[in-house]
Amino acid sequence: MAFDPNEPMKDRITDIGPPHYEQYFPPVIKENYGKWKYHDILEPGVLVHVSETGAEVYTVRVGGCRLMSVDIIREICDLADKHCDGYMRWTTRNNVEFMVDDKAKLQPLMDDLKSRKFDGGSNKFPIGGTGAGITN
Repeated sequence: MAFDPNEPMKDRITDIGPPHYEQYFPPVIKENYGKWKYHDILEPGVLVHVSETGAEVYTVRVGGCRLMSVDIIREICDLADKHCDGYMRWTTRNNVEFMVDDKAKLQPLMDDLKSRKFDGGSNKFPIGGTGAGITN
């Protein structure tokens, strides 16, 4: 596919655009896309989404900041790898949402998030920002 000056338009790729967002969905989200019946807020920052198929996704929202260090981003990615099969997402307000597809994975994730603190003692990943809660 080398450039041919005699046929400059041959095999030309232009404006391929961004990748389709669906390729980044967790499998349970992809399988149930458009089939969600309802969601409940279990506690501030913790939601469950239930699909018509009976599948459940538990989401834990933690406060983020607008400017994050590479170390914090790596820690977020490590948490996603450890508890969420590598999936997480940033919200439009710069919070972070961790999603698990099994209720048994929820409490270990929340315990891990609550155990991580800055040297001064404040939570690195405060859970909240939904329902009767506040966010950054």
